Amino acid sequence: MSLDPRSFRKTLGCFASGVTVVTTLTLDTRGPVGVTVSAFSSLSLDPPMVLFCLGNSTSSMEAFKAFGHFAINILSEHQRDLSIRFASRSEDKWQGVARTEWTSGVPILTGCLASLECSLVKVIDGGDHQIFIGKVEKLKHQEGGSPLVYFRGSYMDPAASHLSDVV
Repeated sequence: MSLDPRSFRKTLGCFASGVTVVTTLTLDTRGPVGVTVSAFSSLSLDPPMVLFCLGNSTSSMEAFKAFGHFAINILSEHQRDLSIRFASRSEDKWQGVARTEWTSGVPILTGCLASLECSLVKVIDGGDHQIFIGKVEKLKHQEGGSPLVYFRGSYMDPAASHLSDVV
């Protein structure tokens, strides 16, 4: 049976996901790199590990493979503009973006619900994507707040409670 790619994509869109911006540095200039990613997951509690996926055509792929560290920045409902900015191919996506750095120097975006700094453990081929596995070295999270959520091809409006009718 052959799957229609459009139907497959629409079906997967039924799974609501949080939105992250994954960051690293270029190996040569140590310039900041960032990309919006919804394909993120916890992997292991012991040792603490996470994974994210990047499409093979992602322009910053080599930076993520080469630097050896990355950060997962879990966006809050108020950071939709950051998600859109880092999903673009714009050259100036870092202009005016508030950030800090921790141990490895990778950019940690301020105001996120949570951030995790990771050392790269392995990259695995996943068809038209690469799967990046990292060991969490440092983390922080906010108390309270709501995540930015992506569902059926758009951002969910946090004020619209689609789940309130569920008993």
